[in-house]
Amino acid sequence: MSDHEATPVLRIKGRVLVGPDEVKDGLWAVDGRITYERPRGADTAVTLEGWVLPGLVDAHCHVGLGHQGPVDAATAEKQALADREAGTLLIRDAGSPSDTRWVDEREDLPKIIRAGRHIARTRRYIRNYAHEIEPGDLVAYVAREARRGDGWVKLVGDWIDRDAGDLTACWPRGEVEAAIAEAHRLGARVTAHCFAEAALRDLVEAGIDCIEHATGLTEDTIPLFAERGVAIVPTLVNIATFPDLAAGGEAKFPRWSAHMRRLHERRYATVRAAYDAGIPVFTGTDAGGSLAHGLIADEVAELVKAGIPARDALGATAWGARRWLGRPGLEEGAPADLVVYDVDPREDVRVLAAPRRVVLRGRVMA
Repeated sequence: MSDHEATPVLRIKGRVLVGPDEVKDGLWAVDGRITYERPRGADTAVTLEGWVLPGLVDAHCHVGLGHQGPVDAATAEKQALADREAGTLLIRDAGSPSDTRWVDEREDLPKIIRAGRHIARTRRYIRNYAHEIEPGDLVAYVAREARRGDGWVKLVGDWIDRDAGDLTACWPRGEVEAAIAEAHRLGARVTAHCFAEAALRDLVEAGIDCIEHATGLTEDTIPLFAERGVAIVPTLVNIATFPDLAAGGEAKFPRWSAHMRRLHERRYATVRAAYDAGIPVFTGTDAGGSLAHGLIADEVAELVKAGIPARDALGATAWGARRWLGRPGLEEGAPADLVVYDVDPREDVRVLAAPRRVVLRGRVMA
């Protein structure tokens, strides 16, 4: 079906999880929008049955990024399709060197909220990924990416310092404060990659909105995050790679390797402590670069393994995540972006790995 052909009326018979505790009996999709009123054309509607969640959210994903930097459009399309097939219908692209605006014209691909390109310190990040600059240029580059993105800017807050032989903060406090203030003035929120402990307090006190990975949270900084309402996206499926990374750098950077192992060992306790303190936690896979796309079910399962209750882990990829990103869920008139499962995902989040049907803009995807 072309994008210009009429979308058939769709009926979902089953249980619709409008929220973690709000369940409705079925819905309709008409012209790509949700309604709970029986519409014209109901007698000839396409019918699906099952348990329904709003389209899942991957809040840390990189469409258009490969392990060596930007990828061509065909590869980016495959990445987006892999996410769609897993039920991910909304992506916060947390940094990409590729121009993926063409995705917006495709009715069969997930919606992307872009954070522009990563902004990193010179020679302090993965080659070909980021703008690599010095602190004096930080405000200008943040303003540039705030204008190019969809309401987010992505900083690299820490990375290995070869002279120190370990992870260290990338930006002086004054420059970070000025850059975040400029982003906020332009209507953008700011997030930052942070593995370690050192950069967190300055970033939070400077007004940052979110931290990616956040493995360096401690009993000293967790209350600060909670007080300021700073969200975290733990990317636990990515943190699982830390032991291999540490082994690869052991000979040259033993301090860094040991540090990465410690961060990995306490990863579940860190996430649970953040959750217990009231810090907003959302799902992100860090797909792109070296990680495969389509891993959102694995990330939700990791949050549960860390001790987050199943309903809240689902919220981190469904209702809560959409609200955080300013996108609708399954309310009347919202885009009909939803996923259908055989059983209630609140009872066992592992069902997320096997969606029965994916519906995007009211169309059942193959």
